[in-house]
Amino acid sequence: MTGYVIRRLWQMVPTLAGVILLVFFLFKAFGGDPAEILAGLAATPEQIAAIRQQLGLDRPVVEQLLLFVKQVLSFDWGRSWATNESVASLFASRLPATLTVMVPILVLEVALAIPLALAVAAVRGSLTDRAIMVLTTVALSISFLVYVIVGQWLFAFRLGWFPVQGWSESLWSNLVTYAPLPVLLAVTVSLAPQTRLYRSFFLDEIGQDYVRTARAKGLTEPAILLRHVLRNAMIPILTNIGAGLPGVFVGSFLIEVFFSIPGLGREVLLAVNRSDYPVIQAVTIYLAVLTMVINLVTDVLYQWVDPRVVLK
Repeated sequence: MTGYVIRRLWQMVPTLAGVILLVFFLFKAFGGDPAEILAGLAATPEQIAAIRQQLGLDRPVVEQLLLFVKQVLSFDWGRSWATNESVASLFASRLPATLTVMVPILVLEVALAIPLALAVAAVRGSLTDRAIMVLTTVALSISFLVYVIVGQWLFAFRLGWFPVQGWSESLWSNLVTYAPLPVLLAVTVSLAPQTRLYRSFFLDEIGQDYVRTARAKGLTEPAILLRHVLRNAMIPILTNIGAGLPGVFVGSFLIEVFFSIPGLGREVLLAVNRSDYPVIQAVTIYLAVLTMVINLVTDVLYQWVDPRVVLK
């Protein structure tokens, strides 16, 4: 196990180097001149040249690349061009709001989708199974924007259960006052595709020979589903959860914009609109690192879920 983890960590180095090179040269080729963006339309050539010198854009490309690598390794991306706030400070202040909303969404989504999908797989082919599949198909066909608009109208304006927008400095106040409505809507939207996906995982396992053998030995259907089918289906389920985890740290752009949540997702969207390169580059690089780390953790969890898995 230790050797496998060390090898995987070493394999991340060239991958990260490739991501850094890709981000650096993409911004150089297609991002426009940062000095002109910062200076504005009314700037003089002298002002643009001064900004280029200040940012180090007048140096050779190799020196600029080394400076970029230094920023990545030192976690020092300078300041946001739009707000003049330290990028590190911006991340630290925006991430808690994102996690306050996204972590409950992930937990509820997994906690509800797995038992629901297992229950639907248990009655496969029945009227209940067909009805739920039709319902999930209809739910998938509706845009998330529709859920947000209808949810705000019904639960906020008509019933008055939740505020439409807002945020506070108190974690508890955010959890019980401002987060429930976006969490409710996001879970409602994500439950349909996750239920269909997990149901297919369970049906694949139910058709295996070991399930028929377990039935022949006299095991009850609940025991087969919970002790055997669920455990063997956990590997693809873990893969799906691991693929979605990086999004938890970035947040949902629509949720944070429509509910005025000062999270990282809304900040990234604002950075794109403002051409705020330091923020965009930092998010891109660290999201790539986070994805690699989560993939490693997911692979290690495979062996914990199924001892038959051998990590090499």
